[in-house]
This record gives sequence, structure tokens and C-alpha cells, in this order.
Amino acid sequence: MIKSILRWGSWPFLMVTCLMLFGVGMALDLPIIFFNLAYVYLALCLFFLERFMPHERAWLGSDGQLAQDLLHTLSSKGLVQGLLMFGGVIGLSNWLVPAAEASRGIWPHEWPIAAQVILGVVAGEFMLYWAHRLGHRWPPMWAFHAIHHSVKRLWIVNTGRFHFIDSLISIVMALGLLIWLGAPMEVVKWLSAVTAFIGLLTHCNVDMKFGPISWLFNTPELHRWHHSKDLREGDKNYGENVMLWDWVFRSYFNEDRRPPVDIGIKQPMPVPFRHQLLYPFRRNYYHSLKFKRMDKDPNVFY
Repeated sequence: MIKSILRWGSWPFLMVTCLMLFGVGMALDLPIIFFNLAYVYLALCLFFLERFMPHERAWLGSDGQLAQDLLHTLSSKGLVQGLLMFGGVIGLSNWLVPAAEASRGIWPHEWPIAAQVILGVVAGEFMLYWAHRLGHRWPPMWAFHAIHHSVKRLWIVNTGRFHFIDSLISIVMALGLLIWLGAPMEVVKWLSAVTAFIGLLTHCNVDMKFGPISWLFNTPELHRWHHSKDLREGDKNYGENVMLWDWVFRSYFNEDRRPPVDIGIKQPMPVPFRHQLLYPFRRNYYHSLKFKRMDKDPNVFY
């Protein structure tokens, strides 16, 4: 009974409570503090749920990439969104205030803030969608995005496993559009928070049920298909937050069967973090090295 309630209720409850916490922070003019509180609360809840009711028990075992996952998270979220953007993706808005005020664009500033946030999520999602889709379809961008897809299990810790250049491209495309349209900083902050919360929920290894929620939002149910090695399944569901553009551009996928447990990529990926950072620039070298040394050590990269 308890697990059944948690399966159907965890996603909406956690998402709503995180948004409420962030809303309090916005009202008190303390968005960064309350965003971090909400994010830690969400991570802790999902950490325990992953162990209480995992979607895949096989994914509870170690894949030997914990340190690499954390280092990628620190470099993409800490370096790109922290050092370069003053305290995280929420703090980026403070840097962009002059640009936003200089051009009010065509943004409907007279709308209620809730409606503006919804519009901001939909508009920002358009660029997030295409940044993600190009990351799969255009080889130079795939070289960076492959770092994320090289994982062999999904859980909350590898949510932020992105090459920092991959993260930077997505952030610039999405927030750049909102700034160009003249969106207020409040909308930019809300989009940043929504993306962070849904991202953590999307990668969790928790046995959840969604129903119509997956028609509208990116959920673990949909994202597990996206990590499939089978491109008929994996070359789908590019939405970061909402699935609108997947419906529009016909990349939505959610069949009535269990997603594969064997996920990842078919090409070799080096194990050390520093080599993964260099991978997009030296991938031909790493591929040739893999095949030359396979006969001596089959675990050179895996």
C-alpha cells in the first residue's frame, strides 16, 4: 500500500514541494539559498527512495564511475554555472540583468507572473530541445554529449554528468533566447529552477508510475528510453522539462513495455575523468587505442 502510494505520488509531490520552496525563496528575495535547500531536499528524498523501491536493482551496484560523475557535476554545474555564472544557474540572472533591461523585446510583461513562467518554460524548452537533439545528430556536438550517455545505469548522482562545454551550449541557447525576447529575470530564475528539479527527478532510479504526467513532462519513464542503445528508442524524447516539442517534431516515444536495463553507448569511452574531458578532442585516438589494446586488457575503457 505504501509503495503504491509512493509510486504514483512521489513525482508530483516532490516536484510541487520543490517549486513551493523555491517560490518562498523568490518571495523573500533569497532564491539561491532556497533553491539549494530544495535541491538538497530533493536529492536526499530520491537517494532513499532509490534504495527503498528501485526501478532497476541492477543499477544499485557500482559502475566504477562515482568519482567521474561527481567531477563532471562539479565542472559542469560548479565551474560553468558557478564560477563563470556567479553562484549557480540561478545566479546567472544577476549577470544578465543589464542585457535584459536594455531590450524588453516582445515579452508580455503585463501577464501574471505564473503565465510568464509557463511561457518561459515553453520558450526556453524550444532551445533546450534543439541543443539536445543537435547533441545527438551532429557529430561534433555528440562528441561532448556522449560523456553523459556513456553511463551504464541511471541514478541521481549522474544527473550532472555532462562535459562542461555541453552544459554551456545548452545554457547559452536557452537563456539567450529568453533574454533576447525580453523575459524578466524572475522568469529566467524560475526556468533555471524547474530545469534543475526535473533533471534530478528524470535520472532517478526509483520505481514510479506517471500516466498522463509523461504526456506533458519529461519523466524517468521517458528518459530511460532516451538512454537506450537502440536508436529507435534512444533517438527520442529530447525534451528537458516538457514534451511539447517532442510531440511537435515527432520525437516522442513511450511504448507499453519495460525500458532496457542495458543502456549506454556503443563506442568506447575512456575511464579516467581527465581523459573523458579530452575525449571530444581526441576521440579517434581513444577509439584506436581501445582496439589495439583489447587483446591485452579488455577493461582498458570499461
